[in-house]
Order: sequence, then structure tokens, then C-alpha cells
Amino acid sequence: MRDQWNSRTGFLFAAIGAAVGLGNLWRFPFQAYKNGGGAFFLPYFVAIITCAVPLMIMEYTYGRRIRGGSTKAFAKLKKKFEIIGWVQVMVPIVVMMFYSTIISISVVFMIYCIGHAFGVVNWMSNPGPLLGAITGQAQNAFDFASGFSFYMLGAVVVVWFANWAIVRQGISGGIEKASKIFTPMLMILMIIFMINSMTLEGANIGLNALFTPDFSKILNPSIWVAAYAQVFFSTTLAVGVMIAYGSYLGEKQDIVNNSFITVLSNSSFDIIAGITVFSTLGFLVNKQGVSFDSFGNGAGVAFIAFPIAISTMSSNIVVQGILGFLFFFCLFIAGISSSISMLEAFNTAALDKFKISRKKLTSIISIVGFIGSATFATYCGFNYILDLVDSYVANYVIATLGLVEVIAISHIYGTEKLREDANQYSDFKVGKWWDYLLKYFTPILLGITVITNFVSGIMQMFDMDSVTLLSNVVFGWGTVIVMIGVAIVFCKRPWQVEIE
Repeated sequence: MRDQWNSRTGFLFAAIGAAVGLGNLWRFPFQAYKNGGGAFFLPYFVAIITCAVPLMIMEYTYGRRIRGGSTKAFAKLKKKFEIIGWVQVMVPIVVMMFYSTIISISVVFMIYCIGHAFGVVNWMSNPGPLLGAITGQAQNAFDFASGFSFYMLGAVVVVWFANWAIVRQGISGGIEKASKIFTPMLMILMIIFMINSMTLEGANIGLNALFTPDFSKILNPSIWVAAYAQVFFSTTLAVGVMIAYGSYLGEKQDIVNNSFITVLSNSSFDIIAGITVFSTLGFLVNKQGVSFDSFGNGAGVAFIAFPIAISTMSSNIVVQGILGFLFFFCLFIAGISSSISMLEAFNTAALDKFKISRKKLTSIISIVGFIGSATFATYCGFNYILDLVDSYVANYVIATLGLVEVIAISHIYGTEKLREDANQYSDFKVGKWWDYLLKYFTPILLGITVITNFVSGIMQMFDMDSVTLLSNVVFGWGTVIVMIGVAIVFCKRPWQVEIE
């Protein structure tokens, strides 16, 4: 008998945890900052209503109706479409391989925060040397001789063990129970850090930088593309996660409200993260006399700026250590809540097709995933290969899959049937406007995003030096080709479980 969520609360916490991740902490704030500040919120909220919510309703509804993950979902449309489902669930596996290395830095920093509290090591006022020791240095993407980060490799074991231990227990016994703890804890901790960050001297400098609108940019098409890309990628759509989670929903679940709650909760976390990040950066800009750009727009925010900010909140090293531990534990929770959903997306797809136990499958994928993570735990892997793989998977694969998915499901299965299923037990009903969004409006916008990304990527390759170009081909396009190749192999294997 197919597992199901025990409660609506458990499902929502799991879905919100899947959508909310480490990327919210820096991707949204800096997307808004560089794309018009307060003016960015207009296209951002338009994208939520016209893209994220309709697609979330579609994935939940179709997953529940099919009672299967992405592979079964697309195979039921047309047998030859099964390949789309396999490519979809290859995305979270690849992402988990490098995502776990980012989470691992949080684990290392948590340990060092404990050491800081006990006076063993004083590092929080100057975290650069520690981060440098963890991530190391490499000359280029092929510089494997630069070595492994044993800090990172050891912490990756912890991350993959946590994923394995939770997902092997199933939906109701593992993911739901963990999400009921992790997601509320993450929300509470982030709200506390947001409130505290707003009280820092100079916080208004950061908030003005984030929210002051530059309406001259609002007519720039690239701003709208950036807004749709942000909303699309941050909600974990088109990679098999939400279809899998929807397949475990009970027959009488309120699909429409659940979709709105999931998307708006993720967006709320975006805004909370934006306020927290820029209030903290405003404090550091005011105190140190540096610019916002000096902290970068990625790991530098969480792993450089925040330890410094936390160290200035109190002169007591015990308090500094405790606050630091809580913050990086918060990042760890955000990472794990997302990564378990990624592992489950592939598990659901494979369990639908092959006769294999969940525990055995989870063990196999966890071992393969850890080996893949070991590649990113090299100095060249973390400093070069990670960015390449992330860029190609996010900009080309996910956007394309989203476009293909919405066209295939809305035009072949039919939005009318989906709408009837979604509305049946929902308090808030969606009307025919939803059909038009899925059939026409959303595909056009996603199509523009896909074409823009491809053209931009190809044009950039003409300006690359030979080493950079080769690394883009090998690790960027190479990863895409390997994902498609593995998907074809799984697709060609016969179904061992009958499709209902």
C-alpha cells in the first residue's frame, strides 16, 4: 500500500522545507538588490501569481491523480515522455552532490562555534582564514592536484548520513516527522535573527539599499526574466519534488490552499532572508566602512559577514559562540530540509518503476551521492566545478524542464480535468483563468526565459579564454549530457511494477 502523509500540517511543513533552502539566504536578496531594489518586488509578485502558484497546483494535483513520481507521471501521458521524468529527477541528485558541500560548511562552523564558546579558538571576528582552510585554493577547474578539503569531506558524511537516516524511513515515518521539527524551528530562528538584525546600528543603510525602488529598471525585460527565474527555481518546481510529494496526498486534501501556502511561505522566507542579510550588511558597512560588494553575493554573505556581525553583538565569547551555533544550525536545517526532498524525488520515481525496497534504494543513492560529493569536496571542485554545474543545471536544464512539463501536462492531460481535481476538495476554487495561464501565459514566459538563458550563455562562451571554455564544455555541458545519458539508461529498462 502506498504511503501517505499523516496530516496536512506534516505535508505543508515538508513542502515548505523543500522549497526553502540555503539559496533563499543570498540569491533573493542580491537578485532584488541588483535588479531595481523595491521595484523588483512588482515583477517578483507577478511571477508568484502567474507562474509559481499555477505550477504548484498543477504538480500537486497531477501527482495525486497519478499516484506516482515524475517518471510515472510522464509515462502515463505518453510512453516516450518517460525520459522527461527521468531527466527531472536527475536534477536533484546532481544538485545534492554539490549542495551537500555547502551544507557541510555550516557543520564545520557549528563545531568551531562550540570551540569559540569554550575559548578553544577565537575566529568569529575574522572568519576568512577558517573559510579559506575549508575551501582551499585552486588554479582552475582541472587543478585536482590542489587536493581535498578534509574539513568538507568529513562534514559531507554527516550531511549524507542525515539524508539517508530520514528518507529511508519513508514519507510518514521519516520525512514528515523530521519536517515537523525542522521547518518550524527554521522559521522561528530566522524570525529571531531578522528582528535582531533590524536593531543593529546601520541596519537602515542595508534596508534602504534593498528596498529603495529604481523604477527606471522596471521596463527592462531582463528584470522580469530574473524575477521569474528566482520564483521558479526557489519553489523547487519541475524537478520531481512536488509531483512526488503530491503523490502521497490523501484524496480529500485541499490542493489549492496548500499550493498558496507553500508558495507564499517560501516567498515570505525570501523577504525575511532579504531583511536579515541586508540589515546585517548595513551594520557591517556602517562599522567597517566597506561596500556591499566586498562581501560577494554567495557564500561570502553567510560564511564571512554573519560570523563578523555575530561577534560584534556581544563581547562575551560564550554568547558569541551560542549565537553563531544557532545561526549555522539554522543553515544546516535549511539545507537538510531541502536535500531530503531532493533524495525523495528520485526515490519515488525509482520505486514506481523497479521492485526494490526503499531502504536498499536509499542506501545505494546515498553512497553514489556521497562519491559525487567527494568530487566537489576537492579545492577545484568547490571553487570552480560547483559554480559551473550549478549554473548549467539551473539556467538550462530546470528552465527547459519547466517549459516542457507545463506544455505536456496542460495540453495532453488537460487543464480542465486538473482544475476539477484541484477544486474538488478545495475551499478556494481556481477558475478558467488558471487554464489560460498554464496553456499560454506561463509557457510564453518560460520560453522567453529559456531562450534568453541559452543566447546569453552562448554569447559569453565567445569571450572565454581556452581553459575557461574547456571547463564550461567539460563540467557544464558535460554534466548535462551525463544526466541525459543516465536518464536514457533508466528509461530503457523495463517496468517491473505495473502502471495503474
